[in-house]
Amino acid sequence: MRFTSLGSGSRGNAWLVQKGSTLVMVDCGFGLAEITHRLARRGVAPEAVSAVVLTHEHSDHARGAIRFASRYGCALWMTHGCRSQLAAAGELPKQTRLLKADRCWAIGDLELRPYPVPHDAREPVQYVISDGRVRLGMLSDAGHVTAHMRQCLDACDALVLECNHDVDLLRQGSYPPALKARILGRHGHLDNQAAACLLASLDTTRLQHVVAAHLSEENNNPNLARAALAGALGCRPEEIAVAEQAQGLDWRQIV
Repeated sequence: MRFTSLGSGSRGNAWLVQKGSTLVMVDCGFGLAEITHRLARRGVAPEAVSAVVLTHEHSDHARGAIRFASRYGCALWMTHGCRSQLAAAGELPKQTRLLKADRCWAIGDLELRPYPVPHDAREPVQYVISDGRVRLGMLSDAGHVTAHMRQCLDACDALVLECNHDVDLLRQGSYPPALKARILGRHGHLDNQAAACLLASLDTTRLQHVVAAHLSEENNNPNLARAALAGALGCRPEEIAVAEQAQGLDWRQIV
């Protein structure tokens, strides 16, 4: 099983997870032309995507999902809450499918386990994705960490963890007070130290890859995120990968 980021940050998010001929896109937060361009950079034809699976309805995660699924005929999966928000903005494609936040399901050779997260969206979820042998845990857009989130992410073979901001940089930065309060709130985004605390609490004996994701371009930098996660693992900062907004992250194989 392998995974890659097509881009991660406040201006758009999309991930690919592949096992054999099964290729799942988690979130599609770029316009149709841009997502097609970013797929090409990874050597992927858009027709090869088996399904698009959304975490929530915010535009940086769902901007291109409807047009992509409509154009290329793949299934589009989302929660009931996410569907209610997207349907209010326009007609959803016929291949729209509903998922439940407490129920696993399979897409081809991949099993997806959704789990709820605290974020200011309608029924937001994140995913643990498995091929039956290895597990990729994905966490972004969460204001705080719950016991259930820890349980879901424990003993994964690879982890993608939100490191949205450094608290001091955010507080001293130029964002308006209301936006700062939203990001720092219990339904906002995880900061570097919160992600590090989560990582330190997990069983990491199987861990092959750790990726810092959804970094704020103004309120964080890759060195701070790497240092925080490396401190939790007791490893060198260069062993922590970062999914960037412009370039994403190259393919990573989970063996």
